Amino acid sequence: MRPLHLPVCALLLLTACGTQQAGAPGPASASPCPADPTWTERDGVRITGRTGAACDRVAFEVTHEGTEAFTYTVSFTFASETGAALSTVDESVASVEPGRPVRRTVAMADGERVSVSKVRSVPADEAPSETGPCPDSGVRVYADRGDAAMGLRVVGLHLENCGTQPYLLDGYPELQILDEEHRPVDGVRILEGGDAIATGTGADAPPRALALAPGERAWAGLVWRNTTQFGEAVDAPYVRTWVKPGAAPVTVVPELDLGTTGQLGVGAWQRDEQGRQPDRPVG
Repeated sequence: MRPLHLPVCALLLLTACGTQQAGAPGPASASPCPADPTWTERDGVRITGRTGAACDRVAFEVTHEGTEAFTYTVSFTFASETGAALSTVDESVASVEPGRPVRRTVAMADGERVSVSKVRSVPADEAPSETGPCPDSGVRVYADRGDAAMGLRVVGLHLENCGTQPYLLDGYPELQILDEEHRPVDGVRILEGGDAIATGTGADAPPRALALAPGERAWAGLVWRNTTQFGEAVDAPYVRTWVKPGAAPVTVVPELDLGTTGQLGVGAWQRDEQGRQPDRPVG
């Protein structure tokens, strides 16, 4: 076999080593965005790195191995370099299919640390909606952030007729309390009327028939105390809600901290004239 001529060997070496010039920085010397030791993986949400030209965004991935699509709300806590909490940001990720990761980013400031502080998920076809396209049911249903004083909690369930026909309500919403694993919570009595827990919450009106015209709203109050005495305290983030018999369920996230009381009061549906929140509890 004849030896290769020198120019051919040089060409082969150049091809094997790329076209990098002497003294130029190679890919291994590129400076990626720095990692952060506070990154956490929680309940199917994983921070995968920092990104952006200024490393000013956090990339994260949401995945699960369930049997149906889920809509996620992911809470990120931003802290200073010393670990002092600065702010919390909630990001919504809709309709995550089983086994199909969804990737998103969230903005962060220079010098901040970030961690996943809380993850909540509800079946995508039961997700609450405050804005956006009108659901097939013709109504939007959601829970507000509520109010608290002296251990008393009040959260409002809100309903808007976003359809084209009148929507009829009469009485109390039906509720099922669910734990963090979306399993039913036993041993909690659901009482009709907010005054079964405390007076002055605005959730103690008697039930009456309502016919909501398109664009009109109604609300019903959830009322509880977080008193803890003897026994095991109950914390349940989810409440599966049927606004009336035969309606499709909506799963809201009022973050119930029922203590050891074993009781949750629910008010009757009331017409909402001004998009009101429940009255501030008085104790």
